[in-house]
Amino acid sequence: MMSRVYGVMVGVLTVLPGVLLTAFVSMAETPGEHFEKQMKKFAESCAKRKRVEAGDRTCDILKLKPADPLATEAGRFAHSIKIPNPVPEDSGYKPGMTPQEYFDHLCKTEAGEFIYKTVENVEGLYLMRPRKEATDDELSHLYALEDPYGQVVGESELPQDSYVQPAMGKYEFLEMPLSSPLTTGAATGKFKRYYRDALAHTDRQYQTAINGRSVFVPYVVAEAIVPALKSRYGFTWRGITRPHDREFGIAGGELVVLDLQTQEVLAVRRGFIRSGWMKNLTGIWWLTSRVCPGPGAKREHLFIKEILKPVNSSASGKEK
Repeated sequence: MMSRVYGVMVGVLTVLPGVLLTAFVSMAETPGEHFEKQMKKFAESCAKRKRVEAGDRTCDILKLKPADPLATEAGRFAHSIKIPNPVPEDSGYKPGMTPQEYFDHLCKTEAGEFIYKTVENVEGLYLMRPRKEATDDELSHLYALEDPYGQVVGESELPQDSYVQPAMGKYEFLEMPLSSPLTTGAATGKFKRYYRDALAHTDRQYQTAINGRSVFVPYVVAEAIVPALKSRYGFTWRGITRPHDREFGIAGGELVVLDLQTQEVLAVRRGFIRSGWMKNLTGIWWLTSRVCPGPGAKREHLFIKEILKPVNSSASGKEK
């Protein structure tokens, strides 16, 4: 993680030192104002470049657009869910608030874990809206990510290891939608299912922690393309967008756990993240931002396991 942060800053220093020298955030401007000003300067600098090396992606950040939460079916469904404690349209912003004061207000009045019901003996679950790993450009862009909070404390990489693979994984299986359904060949279906099979990787070991000690255990996660879901329960996420949030370098996100059969909301986790002071091109770097709940915000899979309590199972289960 730290090498990724370092790489962004050094890259800006090396390629565009003239731009960076003016990129420090002024106390007299908001993160949004700073972002727009620096992006305009950067666009002018890129437009003046007479020669661009093959593979040079220095100016690619200019191609990014604000995230569209409703661009996908999964996004539209996530934003259609009615939760018991929706955020108010009036976020409580008052003219004259500083970004830190506004962030503290949101953390105090809106952030938290809201559990309405828990379920025992859950075999598996459906990850309804898999996250894509964010690029460095997206992580330094004020608007490109719908939910920077969830991107930082969520499970964007290898969720099967967090939910299925022992010792961290506790479920028998994890399902998620395919980006494009398979309609031909031996494996046809709309979903991918990760499940436990002790014979799937007989020569592969996985590093994990048991009782606070680092150990290697057999890697037992297999996968299959399937036409239908087995999961009764699932979870999704969505960003929170209201006036003043992004302008102040703040983004909110909600994780929603629900019963897929009844559409009952079982739990919601809501958090906020704040950036805007970094000494890079945009002033934004979400990976080192302040978050609430925090510090040490609970990882997504730990919250899920508190709501959907896994059934007791061995590490050598078979697909069912």
